[in-house]
Amino acid sequence: MNEKQMAGEKAAEFIEDGMILGLGTGSTVYYMLQELGKRVQGGLNIHGVSTSKATTNLAKSLNIPLCSINDIDGIDLTIDGADEVDGELNGIKGGGGALLYEKVVASMSSKVIWIVDSAKRVDSLGRFPLPVEVLPFGSRYLFRIFEKEGLQPAFRKKGEALFITDSGHTIIDLKVPRMEDPQKTASWLDGLTGVIEHGLFLNMADLLIVGEPEGPTVVHRK
Repeated sequence: MNEKQMAGEKAAEFIEDGMILGLGTGSTVYYMLQELGKRVQGGLNIHGVSTSKATTNLAKSLNIPLCSINDIDGIDLTIDGADEVDGELNGIKGGGGALLYEKVVASMSSKVIWIVDSAKRVDSLGRFPLPVEVLPFGSRYLFRIFEKEGLQPAFRKKGEALFITDSGHTIIDLKVPRMEDPQKTASWLDGLTGVIEHGLFLNMADLLIVGEPEGPTVVHRK
């Protein structure tokens, strides 16, 4: 069993009957959804809120019941992946392009669990490019701002075309090596007109499940 599968299957143990469950996006979440599908077939009663078209399609293929986020008042538990996580359980997400919906779902959740393989744990955020979801209108202006700040911006592409998120926006990936003050970076990005969302998820995860060679490790936020 690989590390992602370990983490995904361990996370499924935290799902209880009757929950409204936030369903994240990504390769580690895939294994959690596979396990969840088996439990649903066995009689588990849950409703999922999807964070992406890809997750919606996978959940439907596994007969996992889904509901609209606009039809609920809150989410009991969200299980999602992360591209990197530091010792304070702050992370960078958005490698799959679903950061906006993932952050909306996380913000509505009573509890958030992240599931990762051991390579995703870091001492300091910034090794993984920081995704910034931007409005296409005026995106070149933002690009030039990022260039002036020395952040080596790059429009994300899918083949030869620009990558378009499920909400119709584009993503500019930034290089912010060894981010000394993630909150300062997040606040700066939040203040830029045209930035829809960014991939800094700070003080959001309550629990981290890490797949490791000897088995999954559970880490609580301090």
